[in-house]
Amino acid sequence: MISVALLAALLLTACSRQPVYPAPATSGRNAVIDVAALKPEVPQFYTYSFKGKNISFFVIKLNAQVLSFLDACASCYPHKMGYRYEDGAVICRECNLRFSVYKLKQGIGGCFPIHIESSTEKGRYLIPLAALEAHAEKF
Repeated sequence: MISVALLAALLLTACSRQPVYPAPATSGRNAVIDVAALKPEVPQFYTYSFKGKNISFFVIKLNAQVLSFLDACASCYPHKMGYRYEDGAVICRECNLRFSVYKLKQGIGGCFPIHIESSTEKGRYLIPLAALEAHAEKF
């Protein structure tokens, strides 16, 4: 009976933590995302490992623009839950606040995903690894 309860507790704890996603390709000191491989309006999640931390982020193509955000926000990051995607919105796994993918860029503070500065070059979306590493404490 005790082992069943322990197993159930472990499963619930494992399910409540932020998922680990595929690692992004890297080149030099950048994470590199192939823009052509991104589905419009659907975030693609990645996890970059740095000094024992799994720094998760997502990239999304909206119209002719590509944007990237941490899988964390300024409010709920201590819970290490991140976001999930559903019906055109990202939803905080901790507080269930919902954000249209079209409003992510204008969001600042609170539970909005934290924007990551990046650039597009020759069909590749480049995120400086230093930009991800600077937020390691949130993971």
